[in-house]
Amino acid sequence: MNLAKNIRNTAARVLQNESNAILKLIDYLDGDFEACVEQILNCKGRVVITGVGKSAIIGNKMVATLNSTGTPALFMHAADAIHGDLGMIQDEDIVLCISKSGNTPEIKVLIPLLKKLGSKLVALVSNTQSYLAEQADYVLNATIGEEACPNNLAPTTSTTAHLALGDALAVCLLEARGFTSEDFAKYHPGGSLGKQLYLRVADLIGGNEVPIVSKEAGLAEVILEISGKRLGATAVADEGGKLLGIITDGDLRRMLQKSLDIASLKAEDIMTRGPKTIDKDEYAIRALNMMRNHNITQLVAMDGENIAGFIHIHELMKEGIV
Repeated sequence: MNLAKNIRNTAARVLQNESNAILKLIDYLDGDFEACVEQILNCKGRVVITGVGKSAIIGNKMVATLNSTGTPALFMHAADAIHGDLGMIQDEDIVLCISKSGNTPEIKVLIPLLKKLGSKLVALVSNTQSYLAEQADYVLNATIGEEACPNNLAPTTSTTAHLALGDALAVCLLEARGFTSEDFAKYHPGGSLGKQLYLRVADLIGGNEVPIVSKEAGLAEVILEISGKRLGATAVADEGGKLLGIITDGDLRRMLQKSLDIASLKAEDIMTRGPKTIDKDEYAIRALNMMRNHNITQLVAMDGENIAGFIHIHELMKEGIV
């Protein structure tokens, strides 16, 4: 068989296997899942997630997701727990243990110790007949048919199912808490994601001069205003300051292609009427989306009825939002 075709077939089989397993999890959502969400919502402590091997890696990802969406969480490696890390568990914490088999030696040693501490125990497990499932207060059922690995050995589909069920848990908690994009921004102040969540148009236009000409302005004045303010455009306003239109570098080029009689041209003859605008208090990411949707590179920022300035796509690029 052609190697490239064989690779594609194998990849398709893996993705089909794992997607089928995730869809099957819907059938396993039950009263334990609902009770677990309610228990965590009412918990005054934290969610302590534990596991070994690949389950530990999934656990760390779940901790990151929970923390970023309003549910305090931390990770405790099951093997390290019996060598001192049990001390991180506080009285009102809930312990969530991830395991495919639910019968690993580290888990069997850990569970009695957790019981002795009086911790509520949640099992995210693929074997509901396991020791872990039998000892848990709540069981999150992540049963799968088989691993995507052709030998049915390497954790592939099972870890994907655990990850997906963990995401479902986190989103349920997020919605139940009424967690908003503003809340999310508090935990993500850095990087482009954070800026998308808190940066507003007003934060980007403050350093720019505001290019404006009257509708009676001649071509020379228009060109000087566009060049002088270095934003590639100018607003056109009436005597009362009302926005009438916009003139961009592109408008000037198109005008010169149409007519050589430029001496008598005024701003109102060149401008694009009804330009796209955005309120200065809108998020900068919305300005970017508007530019993309309308295939333009700048917007007039408004402060109510007044022209506040221009926001250019270059400013969004400098902030790393694009």
